[in-house]
Amino acid sequence: MTKHATHRPIPEAHRASEHLDNERTFLAWVRTDVALISLGFVVSRLSPTLSAAGAVNASRIFSRTQPVGIVLIVFGALVTVFAALRYDQVNRQIEAGVVKPDRALVWIVTLIIALLSAAAVAYMLMGG
Repeated sequence: MTKHATHRPIPEAHRASEHLDNERTFLAWVRTDVALISLGFVVSRLSPTLSAAGAVNASRIFSRTQPVGIVLIVFGALVTVFAALRYDQVNRQIEAGVVKPDRALVWIVTLIIALLSAAAVAYMLMGG
């Protein structure tokens, strides 16, 4: 069984490229977060638009969709903070010449998404 290195050395000649890769990764996280926040906003504001259009039961829909939208907005904001912290951590590691992968952050975000998805499915199955 081979032992995995706990860090990856970065040659001086490749540091600029590593910084740009790190920035692209951060921007990908931000794009995802903006999509989550936007979806949360749309879901939260869907019912008042339906009410204005004269939709039946719009207030009942609003009372059920608003919490889902708020959770999406908060989750998007939280993931943005995680992404910024990781970006800063990787920048410091690149400058030191050694980058360590952060599997914990990946698993934390994955578990939160899985739990939110399971909660959404349960909510929908219960007639939400």
